[in-house]
Parts: sequence; C-alpha cells; structure tokens
Amino acid sequence: MSFQLPALPYSLNALEPYVSENTLNFHHGKHHFTYVNKLNDLIKGTSFEGMSLESIIKETCGQADLVGIFNNAAQTCNHTFLWKSMKPKGGGVPTGEVLEKIEEAFETYEDFKNEFVQAGMSQFGSGWVWLVQNDEGQFKIVKTGNAETPLSCATQTPLMTCDVWEHAYYLDYQNRRNDYLNTFLNHLVNWDFVAENMKK
Repeated sequence: MSFQLPALPYSLNALEPYVSENTLNFHHGKHHFTYVNKLNDLIKGTSFEGMSLESIIKETCGQADLVGIFNNAAQTCNHTFLWKSMKPKGGGVPTGEVLEKIEEAFETYEDFKNEFVQAGMSQFGSGWVWLVQNDEGQFKIVKTGNAETPLSCATQTPLMTCDVWEHAYYLDYQNRRNDYLNTFLNHLVNWDFVAENMKK
C-alpha cells in the first residue's frame, strides 16, 4: 500500500487569523502532498515498501545513499505531526501535568516560552523546533535541521513541533519568524496533543 496525504484535523480556515487558509492550501496541499508522492515513488519496488513511516525513517537515517527516502519519509511524518500540534483556539499556558512538567524542566512557563522561541530563531535556514520527552520523563526543547526528526533518536519522544521552514509562515509573516513563533505558542499549540503523547 502507498502512503496517502492525511486530511487536516480541522478546516483550511480554522486557524485564521494566525495561519491563513492560503498558507494551509500551499503547506498541506502542495508541500506535504509532494513529500508523500515523492516518497511513494522512491520506495516503490524496494524493501521499504510496506514499512511504517517510523521504520523507514529509522532504517534510512544517516545513510547517504538513502537520503532521498529519509528526507521524504521524515517530512511526510513531520508535517502530519505538525498538523496535530496545532488546533483552533489553542495556545496559552497549559494546565495539569503538562504545566507541571514544563515548570519542572524550565522553572516557569515564560522561561519555556523564551527558550522555545530562541531555539526557533537560532535554527539557521530550514528546520523544526520540538518539545520532546527523554527516557527519564523530562521535557526538553530540541531543534532539527531540514527533515531531521527526534523519531530517529531512540531516547526522545516528540510531544509537539513547530515548523520553521519559510514555507510554513512566509505568506502570513514574511521574514518575522519571531512573531510566528510567539503566535504559535500564544494561539495555536495543541496542549491536549502534548498530553496524549506523554502517555504513550
């Protein structure tokens, strides 16, 4: 079976005014769609056909001759994870165990927020900012370049992500990545998704 472009978990205009319908049309309908199709083309007739996305990512990570498969598998997976990391009327300070874990790791939510935004701002070029949980159950902020993902690291469980490739925000924010990152945390991040991933 080939991979399919997953439907968004909300309508194309559901994240407005923070992420426009125009951006989601391009980001989901063009960029994500292209990664899925390219991956299907690359794995057709190979030993990777029929594997899960996570298995393909782990099998191809760090393999120079398989970088095309890795990039498209990881980007297919990263984008699916991104859509779930956002929700209409999301953002703001979380509650319950998520907030407890944030305060345990970063002291205050504001300290977490500042570190998350700084990680996104300091990611040179294209990439991702992640909130992950390590094997000891501690929250950490990590950033990855291009298609890289914590899924290729056995010691980290991704909880949520923010895409800092320019195609994720340029139509709405132009070069104002700082505004985009702050808006993501203030109005978009899906803390319920974080809580679900903590329990896995």
